[in-house]
Amino acid sequence: MKFENYFDKQFELRYFETNKLGLATPIIILALLEETAADHCYSINHSLFDLLKKNVGWVLVSGVLKMDRYPNYKEKITIRTWLSSYTSIKGYRENIIFDEQQNIIGSAKGLWVFFDIEKRKPLPIFNDMKEKWSFFGEESIIKNIKKKIDALDVADHIKKFKVHRFDIDSNKHVNNIKYLQWVIESIPEDIVDHYYLHEIDGRFISEAQYGDHVLSLTNKNGIDYSFQHTIKVEGSNKVCATANTVWKKF
Repeated sequence: MKFENYFDKQFELRYFETNKLGLATPIIILALLEETAADHCYSINHSLFDLLKKNVGWVLVSGVLKMDRYPNYKEKITIRTWLSSYTSIKGYRENIIFDEQQNIIGSAKGLWVFFDIEKRKPLPIFNDMKEKWSFFGEESIIKNIKKKIDALDVADHIKKFKVHRFDIDSNKHVNNIKYLQWVIESIPEDIVDHYYLHEIDGRFISEAQYGDHVLSLTNKNGIDYSFQHTIKVEGSNKVCATANTVWKKF
């Protein structure tokens, strides 16, 4: 693949970003992807803080992450990101994760909507942003991330959480990374201890608010080491997110 119109950011994995095996966690990988996207915005003079002053921002509505392996403590990685396509209000962000030898160890794809934070509704993307970003039509993952993932009504594994103040991000809702944390917490312990998250495919449906109690529901998917997930607000029919995960043995 010959790359065009992309942005690269390098990272070196720090101690607190790794698990007991010395490997980066899925939560950290998502955080690094988010940091790369933020720096890509900064590089075209539209930093997230500049956007906040105008009460606008980017909201992830669906996405997939696939990791063939997780980087080790002190390992240097490069995340390459680009926009593969966009409409007036939304765009597809592609990501490839390289190790120091330029081997691909992971990839991710997200559908992001430009958003009016106060009015809580989509907004046309600034023309200046589209001109400076341009786009590169290749996809990092061939996956339909708009396809619906059904919500669970009952589950074999359920965990309950309260939405705390520090769970809320600058867009005034629960950050997408928090949903992954809640999903992993409801995975059986034997899976988390002996397997790594190979793929997560998620949909963000509605917003959890500060003070809400949310339930993380998990069922086995019928396929070995594959699970279906739902995050919902306790005591209501409000579904915040749905996802499928696939796990592989370390």
